[in-house]
Amino acid sequence: MLCTRRLRGLGAGLAALRPGPAGRVSSRRVSTGWAPVGAAFSVRPQGRLLDVFGERQGLFGVPELSAPEGFRVAQEAALRRTEVLVEQACSTPAGPDTVRIFDELSDTLCRVADLADFVKIAHPEREFREAAEEACRSIGTMVEKLNTNVELYQSLQRLLADKKLVDSLDAETRRVAELFMFDFEISGIHLDEEKRKRAVDLNVKILDLSSQFLMGTNFPIKIEKRLLPEHIHHHFVRNGNHIVVDGLHAEAPDDLVREAAYKIFLYPDAGQLKCLEELLRNRDLLAKLVGYSTFSHRALQGTIAQNPETVMLFLEKLSEKLSERTVKDFEMMREMKMKLNPQNSELMPWDPPYYSGMIRAERYNIEPSLYCPFFSLGACMEGLNILFNKLLGVSLYAEQPAKGEVWCEDVRKLAVVHESEGLLGHIYCDFFQRAEKPHQDCHFTIRGGRLKADGEYQLPVVVLMLNIPHSPRKSPALLTPGMMENLFHEMGHAMHSMLGRTRYQHVTGTRCPTDFAEVPSILMEYFSNDYRVVSQFARHYETGQPLPKAMVSRLCESKKVCAAADMQLQVFYATLDQIYHGKHPLRKSTTDILRETQEDVYGLPYVPNTAWQLRFSHLVGYGAKYYSYLMSRAVASMVWKECFLQDPFNRAAGERYRREVLVHGGGREPMLLVQGMLQKCPSVDDFVDALVSDLDPDFETFFMDSQ
Repeated sequence: MLCTRRLRGLGAGLAALRPGPAGRVSSRRVSTGWAPVGAAFSVRPQGRLLDVFGERQGLFGVPELSAPEGFRVAQEAALRRTEVLVEQACSTPAGPDTVRIFDELSDTLCRVADLADFVKIAHPEREFREAAEEACRSIGTMVEKLNTNVELYQSLQRLLADKKLVDSLDAETRRVAELFMFDFEISGIHLDEEKRKRAVDLNVKILDLSSQFLMGTNFPIKIEKRLLPEHIHHHFVRNGNHIVVDGLHAEAPDDLVREAAYKIFLYPDAGQLKCLEELLRNRDLLAKLVGYSTFSHRALQGTIAQNPETVMLFLEKLSEKLSERTVKDFEMMREMKMKLNPQNSELMPWDPPYYSGMIRAERYNIEPSLYCPFFSLGACMEGLNILFNKLLGVSLYAEQPAKGEVWCEDVRKLAVVHESEGLLGHIYCDFFQRAEKPHQDCHFTIRGGRLKADGEYQLPVVVLMLNIPHSPRKSPALLTPGMMENLFHEMGHAMHSMLGRTRYQHVTGTRCPTDFAEVPSILMEYFSNDYRVVSQFARHYETGQPLPKAMVSRLCESKKVCAAADMQLQVFYATLDQIYHGKHPLRKSTTDILRETQEDVYGLPYVPNTAWQLRFSHLVGYGAKYYSYLMSRAVASMVWKECFLQDPFNRAAGERYRREVLVHGGGREPMLLVQGMLQKCPSVDDFVDALVSDLDPDFETFFMDSQ
């Protein structure tokens, strides 16, 4: 998952790839301080004894950040530099330098805000978190100020209004200029003064409502113990005379536990309902104010889909292709429920995760504990190293961080090194569980890559965050198959950031449209499920025995069990998202729309007095874009089958992937990236067929299982 802080306009932040344009990109020399990556992750860190007497460096090597107070120093320096750059942008004659100055302005703000955005949620020390939070607020205030700076807007407008000048720009510079203009205009800066003030007020209100709604999506529900049967109390947190329900307990074996959790956790909250309705209404008002018919039309500009009509066509065609398979999946689940609970065999919305898991367990022997010994963290990291080296000529090396450079002693620093280009960037691996660390696997951009004015390239820096349990002191960390796949997924984001060499950080790496941003990470999941790749590194950590091919095949096939129903659920969520962000005023309440869409699209009955939409946290960060997961998976599937299925280590295909996709970040329209890689322009039907074909069984596995 990408963790993206979206400071609108000049502070927009994400990450990606692309070889350098005109300018001097020097080769970075190999360091003698680099060590093999597999060995570095095979043992627990022993602290940094060599640095005890060394000078303390700042976080990520930023000198000011050796103490929390350094955030104020860094933000004040960034704000001073911002004032200088604004003056330059407004006084420089319209031309390519206008775009360069705008991008440096964006970079100046993002280098503080992106770093602070990570530190405020991940640093173990409260003082650092609070200082980072304040830095985010300060930079955010400046971004809002810049988004309403008419003189700054006009300096960009002069460039884009001059056709001769625009035609003289290279394609990437033109696109970046247009993206900056788009960010300005969705803030309403092109409107008259009264409407502009209205747009600013709406943006502020939407930000506040988004924060409020997001907090409410995770808020636990407390009810009196007496309202639940005593024999299920122990499944929940108990607080005096109350039971606390903090989730859906979807994997609980007891049907009553799942039913109770579902009905209690999803019970409608009037405040949260009002917040959602206000959020949707204000998004619609802002979209119309700045010239769009719906919020969805505004949100989808520049994406693969381009507009909500294409998204709905994609979802409708996918639903149609899935329908028979989904019915069969639900029937299998009903049969399993009848087998385990004959008294109550009606399939309900709280049942699919549990009963599909039971079917997988019965059909395939995929107990995670059987796989973990083959997936030590060190082995998995070496597997990634082998894959990247064969595909892209890239190696991962462990590098000793300086004292104070990392926020926890078990964070590892990786140097990403190309065989001929040298050092490409750094990845900080924050992989292990700790108190108060967010329970999510994600990728953070700390510093985006860009070509600087002196011709040197600013190397990208990212963090990968996982939540791997600590192992016993003398044992390596062992990953479940799911953890291994997540590691590959997040490393896909990281390499998207590392390999690109965009001229502008505004479009570096994963700073690209949402429905394309997950393509490189999902593609890595295909590699993680291919035995030819897995066999390169999966060895029992004690005996050295390789992981049998049949075990990998069973694992892959098990993921197809009830996968149509899982995909249909995603279609339901994406459809609901489109309706909520479509034509307003909404024709019915959000709950009535939920009930109608669930029964029409998903097929399982709506449960009275529930409001799942009030827990739909993706409505904040992925408003009108929830379909992006499905679209990105369709593209990744097509790239895998077309380019890597025959040989996952094909160097020519790897180089083409870097050249046509990774290298451009968001500097080129996403459909052009897809066309460049696939050598054709895929249709909606192509996307749908790619997703559905992934559900087909592998008959080789059936044959092996029958022996």
